[in-house]
Amino acid sequence: MILSSHTALKLKTCCILTINLALVLQVTAAGSSSVSTEVNSVVENTCFQTGKLWTPEGNLASDVAIAYGIGANLPARMETWREHGYQVQVMTGVAWGEYQDYLYGRFDGTNHEDEIQTDRDGNKIGHGGDVYYMCPGINYGKFLCVGVKRALDAGAGAIYLEEPEFWDRAGYSEGFKREWRNYYHDEWEAPDSSVDARWRTGKLKYFLYRRALQQVFDFVQAYNQRTGRHVQCFVPTHSLLNYAQWCIVSPESSLAQLKGCDGYVAQVWTGTSREPNRYQGEVRSRTFETAFLEYGVMQNLVRSTGRSVWYLNDPVEDNPNHDWPDYRSNWESTLTASLFQPEVSRFEVAPWPERVFAGRYPRSAPPADRRPIPPAYAIELQTVFNALNDMKQSTVEWNCGTPGVGVLVSDSLMFERGEPTPSDPYLGNVYGLAMPLLMHGIPVTPVQLENDTIPHYLDGFHILFLSYDGQKPLSPEVHSPLVDWVKRGGVLIFCDKDADPYLNVHEWWNSNGNNYTTPREHLFELLGSGKSAAPDTFYHIGKGGLFWLRDRPVDFSLSKAGADRVVDAAHAAAKEIGLPWRETNYLLLRRGPYVIAAGLDESIGGQPYELDGHFVDLFDSELRVQTKISIIPGSREFLVDLDALPNQPEHLIASACRALFKRETSHEISFTANGIGDTPAIMLLKLPESPDTVTLDGKRIEDFSYSPEEKLLWIRFENTAEPQTLSVNF
Repeated sequence: MILSSHTALKLKTCCILTINLALVLQVTAAGSSSVSTEVNSVVENTCFQTGKLWTPEGNLASDVAIAYGIGANLPARMETWREHGYQVQVMTGVAWGEYQDYLYGRFDGTNHEDEIQTDRDGNKIGHGGDVYYMCPGINYGKFLCVGVKRALDAGAGAIYLEEPEFWDRAGYSEGFKREWRNYYHDEWEAPDSSVDARWRTGKLKYFLYRRALQQVFDFVQAYNQRTGRHVQCFVPTHSLLNYAQWCIVSPESSLAQLKGCDGYVAQVWTGTSREPNRYQGEVRSRTFETAFLEYGVMQNLVRSTGRSVWYLNDPVEDNPNHDWPDYRSNWESTLTASLFQPEVSRFEVAPWPERVFAGRYPRSAPPADRRPIPPAYAIELQTVFNALNDMKQSTVEWNCGTPGVGVLVSDSLMFERGEPTPSDPYLGNVYGLAMPLLMHGIPVTPVQLENDTIPHYLDGFHILFLSYDGQKPLSPEVHSPLVDWVKRGGVLIFCDKDADPYLNVHEWWNSNGNNYTTPREHLFELLGSGKSAAPDTFYHIGKGGLFWLRDRPVDFSLSKAGADRVVDAAHAAAKEIGLPWRETNYLLLRRGPYVIAAGLDESIGGQPYELDGHFVDLFDSELRVQTKISIIPGSREFLVDLDALPNQPEHLIASACRALFKRETSHEISFTANGIGDTPAIMLLKLPESPDTVTLDGKRIEDFSYSPEEKLLWIRFENTAEPQTLSVNF
């Protein structure tokens, strides 16, 4: 529970307390109410979403509870979370939801079933029951505004419109045909009838959900103007990579053009990241590596835009038929991957917390064999949730392969996924370039092509890979910033064989006075290398250069030789511009006193990287001190480096509960603690001496231990959803 404004100054739990406890007491005593009010009004480090009333099982003790759904019971649900001290915000689906009033004409007197997304066989695309994915007409946006107003009137601090999704196999409904005629001013063409029709279908789907979102965001901004409030608007969305691989069209980077859009929630989790891809010819799930790239592309939606992004993690996933060890290992992989983006420090720690802490899995097993969450996993989750409050650190240091390498990706990845000529099912045109670099310890990131027109967007990159195989630039304007970046010292490695059938679609490079057979020719002409530059030749351009690998990126995913060709090209480019080159079999990042590390299991040889010192593993439910950490293939590490803590006598290092400092005297330190009801808790504190007693609401706790060598105190007790007072007495 987040304590309300009349309580003592809120300190983040499971963070490193860089403020001496005595100093905190002085600040609190000087004016706890005014200080706490200010802190609570701005602190939004962690959140979760739920469609339920407050329950002990859902009491994640984050800063924000996001109430899901805009039905009639929304205000009552919101109030239960507000009563327990949460900032309350609201999320609803923009593509689907319990919107039967709209479908069946109860909203405006018109039946809108013809706006349901429909495939070529006339099948409606649903989300269960009579919940369907919609082709959003103008009235649909108006309908969403009515529900959003209910949320605004109930005091929602922000509005989240999630998952603007148009399935690639859709595009055959009467509603879509109507929108086609209005948009293109000609007769509808079946999406699978030609590559040009498929491309035009993708562009229209892309536009329709951007329009629907703008309708609602305009409504919220008008509400803000009338009321003097500042309700923000966010779009929770899967990554571009996942939407492309799952054959879904969504506005993605174009949302940056929306007025009133404050940012995104990066919906990356086990379910998206376990999607198989191909590397060195082997098709399999690579949860960590895929998540690393998914989170990277989501961060590049907002970099240099002034907008923010939340990173979602999910301790289980939508598929209820896995067991707890599977959920745990995959969650550790996605969580670790999310921490490798140091620019991001806000996290949605769970969707649907009740299914985590009250669920029994696997659901496919007989009821007697379904298991509740293991106690050790419940401790680990709450410890990490609390640590995520402390991820905004000023000191960031990489220890891995050469940074500053990116792969340019365009939203048009989503336009080439359907019949008649779909691009590679494993998205080899992206993963064929990115995976070889990542597997060699290069912290490569997908870079949003449409955003390169933003000033300083490409700053920090030294080498960029680009292909127009499987994607195309949506406008010629993206080329000039690339040319300027090259002239300032960057190297562009262009990988293409000019063989993609979508080069023949009617687009800017072959119309309105342009006569290029491929957008590559336009780019090369601007670079000064000529339309038909020689492949496998380095062209010095300004302080940087161009290198053309005349291969399809998908081919690089088919063999070890293909993967090596990518890495060798990057290494050669680095040499041309004097960039130090390094390859490793791990990734490691320090964020203040936290160490995030991952061993790569399809990487180069060599000994495991060793960390020596004093560390606490936040994935260890016992929070034991370790003096040596080996980053072996497949390892995932989220550590507190005890030697990197400020030299102060008292710290709360980690806890599997929300522990808010309460008071300190010469004989006592006390906290207010709460968490998920009926789960075990542990707290780890640095203290100069062993306590005489530890009490919880005045009752002695016997389960504590003190290490005089480390000056560390471990306390174990049972969590409750309601606050308890934990006191350490000397």
